[in-house]
Amino acid sequence: MYKEILQSIEGVEIYPIISLIVFVVFFIVVTVWLIRMDKNYINEMKQLPLNNEDSYKLNSGELNEKHT
Repeated sequence: MYKEILQSIEGVEIYPIISLIVFVVFFIVVTVWLIRMDKNYINEMKQLPLNNEDSYKLNSGELNEKHT
């Protein structure tokens, strides 16, 4: 059924090519963007979960001692 519907559409063979081109262009743009991104910003974002003082206090028990 779907085969007949797709065959009845004029120029349907171009859609997979367009999809592939869109994917490849998007992949290249994201790759270039990541390569050109500031390395200090990447390191800062990478360390962000580890630098949270409340998280450290919660894990060490300091935060719970204040509230009791």
